Formats: sequence, C-alpha cells, structure tokens
Amino acid sequence: MTETRKGMLLVISGPSGAGKGTLVSRLLDLDPTFAFSVSVTTRARRENEIEDVHYHFISEEEYDTLLAGDAFLEHATVHSHRYGTLKSEVYERMNRGQNVLLDIDPQGARSVMEKEKDCVSVFILPPSYHDLKIRLHTRNTENEQEIERRLNNARGEIEQMGRYRYLIVNDDLDLAFDQLSAVVRAEKQNSVRYFPVVEE
Repeated sequence: MTETRKGMLLVISGPSGAGKGTLVSRLLDLDPTFAFSVSVTTRARRENEIEDVHYHFISEEEYDTLLAGDAFLEHATVHSHRYGTLKSEVYERMNRGQNVLLDIDPQGARSVMEKEKDCVSVFILPPSYHDLKIRLHTRNTENEQEIERRLNNARGEIEQMGRYRYLIVNDDLDLAFDQLSAVVRAEKQNSVRYFPVVEE
C-alpha cells in the first residue's frame, strides 16, 4: 500500500476567552503533523507572548505594505487592532503535505472558509456568557472596557456558529480536547486529502 496526503488546513475559532489557545497548544504538543501558522498583528505584545511564536508583531506601516502586496490569505480588524494570516505561512507547508493550524478570530475564519472550501473549521464555544466573562477577567490581559467589548462581540460571533463544520463546547477541557482530536483523526482520512493506492 502506498499513500500520499495533501496538507489539512485546520481553522480553530471562537470568541475571546472560549479556550481556543489552550486546545491549540495541546494539539500542537501531541500531534507533530501540524504546524502553527503565526499571524501578524498590529496590537501590542502581551507579557506572556513571544515574538514570532504567538504572533508577528508589526507596525501599522508594515501591515499596510503587506496588504498592498497581497500577502494575506485573510485579514481583519478585531477589537480595534489589525490581524492577518500570511499566505507564505500556509500554502508552502500544505503543498509539502504538512497540516497547518490557524487560530483566528471568527471574522478572519469566515474569510478563510470562503476561499478554502476544504478547510476543516471548528468553532469553540463557552458553556455560558457568565463563564466567558469570568475567563476574560481571570487571564488579566484586558481592562474592563476591553472585556465588555469582547463580551459584546462574542454574542454576534456565537450567532454565526452554524457556518462552521464542527462545534465544540469547552466546558470540560479534557472532553473538549478528545472531541477536537476525534475531528482531526477523521479528517486526516477524508478523501479530499488522503490518497491511498491499492497495489496489485
């Protein structure tokens, strides 16, 4: 038996505070077939973030240059900051058969899903808005005004969950990760990207 594979584009999205980052980190730690696509952003780096690991932190001028050069697979303004996924971070890896993971906001995710029909889209939901508010407060990365803005945005984002192929409620982290892993295992065998050859 011989086989070839086309790289999977896994899009994980959801409102701020839903726990996307934790699920993404665990998947990347346990599945070496995935590479994380590092997005660019014009927002300031948080204390726990590492340049070129969590994001490429760039100036507004650098962002404008990339935008003019058609360098983005998707780009969006979210919570008054600009974000973008670089084509170079995605297509080169997928063409080599590597799986690529995008952890992006719902606005950017919708743009990718429109362009890449075979992408695997997963929306992470909080168990309640009350839990979401607690999580946003607990991580201590935004002020009260920013938290309220993210909560208000979350309502509109959650209303769009039907656009995604899979939905996972992150109430129990281990269960949510098991569900995400099941999606990944199944999609690796999808005939749009898995090509076994049955020999004589």
